[in-house]
Amino acid sequence: MRLAFLSLPATLFSLATASLQVVPGGTWTTPNGEHLQAHGAGLMVENGTYYMIGEDKSGGHSFSNVNCYSSTDLVQWTLVGALLTRQASGDLGPNRVVERPKVIYNDRTRKYVLWMHMDSSNYGEARVAVATGDSVCGRYQYIRSFQPLGRESRDMGLFKDDDGKGYLLTEDRQHGLRIVALSDDYLNPTTDVFSWRLEGGNRVEAPAMIKLGRTYFMFASMMTGWDSNENQYTTSTSLTGGWSAWKKFADNGSKTYNSQTTYILKTSESSGIYLGDRWMKDNLMASTYVWLPLSISGTTVTMKNFVSWVPGPPGFSAWQNPPTETSYEGENAVYGGKARNVDCSTCSGKVTAGYIGGPDRGSVTFNNIRSDIDGMTTIRIKFLNGDSSPRYANVRVNGDGGRKIAFLPAKGDPASSTLHVNLRRGSSNTIVIEGFGNGWGPDVDRLMVPVQ
Repeated sequence: MRLAFLSLPATLFSLATASLQVVPGGTWTTPNGEHLQAHGAGLMVENGTYYMIGEDKSGGHSFSNVNCYSSTDLVQWTLVGALLTRQASGDLGPNRVVERPKVIYNDRTRKYVLWMHMDSSNYGEARVAVATGDSVCGRYQYIRSFQPLGRESRDMGLFKDDDGKGYLLTEDRQHGLRIVALSDDYLNPTTDVFSWRLEGGNRVEAPAMIKLGRTYFMFASMMTGWDSNENQYTTSTSLTGGWSAWKKFADNGSKTYNSQTTYILKTSESSGIYLGDRWMKDNLMASTYVWLPLSISGTTVTMKNFVSWVPGPPGFSAWQNPPTETSYEGENAVYGGKARNVDCSTCSGKVTAGYIGGPDRGSVTFNNIRSDIDGMTTIRIKFLNGDSSPRYANVRVNGDGGRKIAFLPAKGDPASSTLHVNLRRGSSNTIVIEGFGNGWGPDVDRLMVPVQ
């Protein structure tokens, strides 16, 4: 394994937890058995717990909920509830658009303040909206929507500086990206602080900002479309000016690994984590998350792609590459019911385990799975799903009752769905993938199981 940013005592990265992994672009199942629905998200950290606030796209393009999830490890997320839900009419009514919700805490008013992009279904309004709450994941009181300082606002973000001052990061097609100061209660914009004009074709959206030491880092996406984002960053020691030229931080031509900036999580005074959305514009509920560690040296930021990676505990900047994985092919497993081989030119063995679930209760059993630890680990299930909606499976481990795992639409190359489970040390572990209810499960290409 490689340890980045800083070295931690071995007790902080015990082998029992070191293989819980973030899998960029994978189906991310939560304890309710559904794919994580917190798109365009922002994060807060309180008392060692992460809170993620984002868009619920399970109903498609129109507003359903602003969801809040909690986690202590950045990997296992539990839905706590909705800050706002669809109403019968008004700004939060049917056929409305709510995007990129962000929350910051106001130390003076002791209120959590939520800002979001508010719009009509044809994006003709270009407004922001504000709500407040008494707890980070509680119910919020909706206040109003408006155009900040009389100008359109589309993609937006929030930033709270070290001195407690709050700022709106807002973009519109006419004036470009702006930093706007907020009132002391964070409920109103007061004045422009800085504006990136549009000279030289510099058009950016999806802003997110952090401060490391004395330096501000602004990240944003070039306006190149839903699925062709080239994200960039700029730095300054002052919000009011002196910003450097925009630079790319991911590999050239990678389109930031097919993702768009939504938030940057500060993990220390010299490190952060990039949070991006991989949008499926024709099927937004199937959009996934690309989270990757940033390498920061002075004012230089770089980011590499990983199949998976292991985040450190809250308050520490360390992360690890995942342990070595062993592949267990679906076609070599034991079939039950009428599960059988299905040709698959993109699968590792050119076939996949198909017809899982359904009326004939097909299943696939993987025996003799090895683990070098007794403890929780992340297994990647490589799969295909030719439907336009998720499929589900009940996955049982070592004879337990199982858990519902989601598998988003995936055609062409096999995708990954994550399974977080306890394994026993040795080679006596068994994993069974079967249908959930009477539905069809995914076609399973293989399991990728970490070993230390």
